[in-house]
Amino acid sequence: MKEYQLKYGCNPNQTPARIFSDGELPITVLNGRAGYINLLDALNAWQLVRELKLALNLPAAASFKHVSPTSAAVGIKLSDDLKRAYFVDDLEGLDDSKIACAYARARGADRLCSFGDFAALSDECDLTTAKLLAREVSDGVIAPSYSKEALEVLKAKRKGNYLIIQIDPTYTPPEIERKQVFGITFEQARNDVSIDQSVLTNIVTKNKNLPPQAKRDLLVAMITLKYTQSNSVCYAVDGQAIGVGAGQQSRIHCTRLAGDKADLWWLRQSEKVLSLPFLPTLGRPERDNAVDAYIKVNEEDVTSDGVWQKYFSSRPEPFTEKEKAERLSALKGVSLASDAFFPFSDSIERAKKSGVEYVVEPGGSIRDDLVVECCDRLGMVMVFNGIRLFHH
Repeated sequence: MKEYQLKYGCNPNQTPARIFSDGELPITVLNGRAGYINLLDALNAWQLVRELKLALNLPAAASFKHVSPTSAAVGIKLSDDLKRAYFVDDLEGLDDSKIACAYARARGADRLCSFGDFAALSDECDLTTAKLLAREVSDGVIAPSYSKEALEVLKAKRKGNYLIIQIDPTYTPPEIERKQVFGITFEQARNDVSIDQSVLTNIVTKNKNLPPQAKRDLLVAMITLKYTQSNSVCYAVDGQAIGVGAGQQSRIHCTRLAGDKADLWWLRQSEKVLSLPFLPTLGRPERDNAVDAYIKVNEEDVTSDGVWQKYFSSRPEPFTEKEKAERLSALKGVSLASDAFFPFSDSIERAKKSGVEYVVEPGGSIRDDLVVECCDRLGMVMVFNGIRLFHH
């Protein structure tokens, strides 16, 4: 197949729409019908998980929305608290499937943003992963292969319209890539920069203790950023991205956005949140919204009279600011990557509040010395990798 007709372009009024290639397309649509944004998500997400597996030799998964990852992760078993926070503690066989663990992490890290995601898997989609996908609100999945049992489960999703894409794992795109904007063609060399442990050698701070788990998490963060709309910053820990700040014009805004998501990820694992008495009739998305509102007390105070009854069987005690601060003070060992240099030390100060101890960025700012000095004062390890990772 050299051409595939899409449902429509970015919006329903943008028809006709298609993808095509001079050679054979490396994808096969096994079920459903793809749209323009579906395939942008699928192909970017596939590159991310392929590179994560290559760098860390572990199965990898990503959850994508609007051409940026909500999270990405490698296949490491989840703790009991993490399973509860991600609503996968009842999923039979999870510990026995590394690819299911990877997707459970990627989907669960930012459940609000993952609503209606496009999933990418570096390895074959097995039955456990299919069962996980089947109960979430998701637009589609891309993987190199599917077990027979997994395919049966996924084909029944969304009344038989769930988008299932198989990609040729041996496919390598041309070295030159092109895109059109306003009728003008842009051309550039594909960003094939290799991200592995060799880019983590230039430690510029006094503290040079970079343990293996921090190296792993820095690689997860960097590879995630390679496929995130810029400007972008990513926090990672325990083999997964826990906060992605995408598409911001200011570096500090990226850092704050990603840091706020990392904080929410950590607070969701507190016993006070894990033990919320949800109504048994409450759906998974409604639970996600209730958790978010309970922690952040934003548009709706879900502990107030007349409101809590919509979500809980009994009225939960509020999560006080003091309790949240105490919980956040225990978050440690987080890694942070930036797709370009930090021009000021404000991002480092913000990152420290979310448990960041390890930082990687390209370097090259006229204020590098001030940023490194801030890291030294806070006891952080900073690496200059010399690699800018802008993605548009």
